[in-house]
Amino acid sequence: MKKLIYILSFTMLLSSCGIYKKYQRPDVLTSGLYRDTATLTGYLSANDTTTLGSTPWRQVFTDPCLQQLIDSALAKNTNLLTAALSVSQAKAMLKAARLAFWPAFQIGASGTLSSWDMGKATQIYSLPLEGSWSVDLFGSLTNAKRAQQAAMLQAQDYQRAVQTGLISQIANAYYTLLMLDRQLEITRNTEQLTKKTYDLMVAQKKLAGADESAVQSARANYLSVQASIPEIERQIRETENALSVLLCEAPHQIPRGKLDQQSLPETFSVGVPVQVLSNRPDVHAAEMKLANCYYNVNRARAAFYPALTISGQAAWTNNGGMGIVNPGKLLASAVASVTQPIFMRGQLTAQLRVAEAQQEQAFLAWQQSVLNAGSEVSNALMLYQSSTRRSALLAEQTASLERNVEVAEKMFKMSQNYNYLNIISAQQSLLQAQLSKVSNDFYRMQAVVNLYYALGGGQK
Repeated sequence: MKKLIYILSFTMLLSSCGIYKKYQRPDVLTSGLYRDTATLTGYLSANDTTTLGSTPWRQVFTDPCLQQLIDSALAKNTNLLTAALSVSQAKAMLKAARLAFWPAFQIGASGTLSSWDMGKATQIYSLPLEGSWSVDLFGSLTNAKRAQQAAMLQAQDYQRAVQTGLISQIANAYYTLLMLDRQLEITRNTEQLTKKTYDLMVAQKKLAGADESAVQSARANYLSVQASIPEIERQIRETENALSVLLCEAPHQIPRGKLDQQSLPETFSVGVPVQVLSNRPDVHAAEMKLANCYYNVNRARAAFYPALTISGQAAWTNNGGMGIVNPGKLLASAVASVTQPIFMRGQLTAQLRVAEAQQEQAFLAWQQSVLNAGSEVSNALMLYQSSTRRSALLAEQTASLERNVEVAEKMFKMSQNYNYLNIISAQQSLLQAQLSKVSNDFYRMQAVVNLYYALGGGQK
């Protein structure tokens, strides 16, 4: 019998070794994670280790007004405060999981007053102190603690992800306001230019009998530019309101600088692809979810093995049923019990299968989060490069169209036979080119913000 017990114990010990193993990162696709922006088919081979994602946000966004807005949002944003409360909850649960290794004690008091056939009352009292201790034979408590550690790290990663997303949202909204301010300024300048042309057409009609069609075309062009101003003002107001919501403040005017005064990084290092696994909080949170599921699988396996519980009681009582009379005496007892599941109607097996399926789902979600991160980095790099290349071309185009407007105005004043449509067309083309240049400058700034977010975002 002893040999049989030893054999069974040794077999169970061998079979349970796996449930004590710590989580190890499985292989995940990281090769070719960033596409090379120089070609359409190549991939970026990055060997640097200092990335934009590890740069503090104050070094990326240097505008004083923007920094003040970010500071205010980090202190008051409700989503960020909620994420911080989730971290506090996770820490409390982790503390409870660590204390589960210790014995549990509870104390209670009871008293009974009884009388038989109106005879003398009998007083019975008991003041027990009870304790129980679950011995972690097969790692159930260990895996519960490790699972809760992963859950706490996941909550912290979620908090970082909310903070990085909040900083990126505020920066994008701020730069949108600067873009709209510049577009409004350009449009108002063009309004004055088209008004000048319209007045010139009216004057020529009075003096030289110019074509009525020229006057109406100039007026229509002037009104068209005027009509675009309220739309830009509406967009500015809505952007300010949206930014106020991020700040958890009532809608108000946002103090800001100028678009041409912004200074953002112009050279980037994206780091080796594996850095995304640790720098980017949402990717790391997905991995911590996988670790949590891994330990839950181990817990489900540990449920198949015996559970050892040691309990005891010490009580000060005068319970006569226990052979004790007044005055009270101290009574102590201890019990050790071992329970081994035999037939649980498939519940333990179902719990294991569910835990294994959840672990596989978590792995697939983690793999997808890595691919999404790589795609976002590639998109941000491509947006920055393309907008940088377009910026130089749009600058040349704008300079050429400005010269074209000047020439058209001179030709119109010098010759009555000069087609008035040329000057109107030149003004419209210049306005569109100027607005396109401003939009492209915004896209270039947005690319930096997107890359900051895609690489994880510096937290300090």
